[in-house]
Amino acid sequence: MQAFYKAIEDRIKASGYPGYVSGEVIYDDICEEIDDKENGSYIFMCKQEDDMYYEYKIDVMDQNFNLAYMIIHTGEKDWRITFDD
Repeated sequence: MQAFYKAIEDRIKASGYPGYVSGEVIYDDICEEIDDKENGSYIFMCKQEDDMYYEYKIDVMDQNFNLAYMIIHTGEKDWRITFDD
């Protein structure tokens, strides 16, 4: 799982986002949001700080999920990270 968390973190850093992110926290947020969801595509928003939140587009399947993209919304700028490429 550490490699998976690192892959999330690396993709976010590659987008140019200058802040710290935890791949493990992001993964845990997603798992919590999709718990008991039917198969399909969902957009979730998770508040991080007063003026910052994460937006996820997730495809839920029977045994797994696909994180299509993530947007880190800050008070100054939005950072879009695509995971489907």
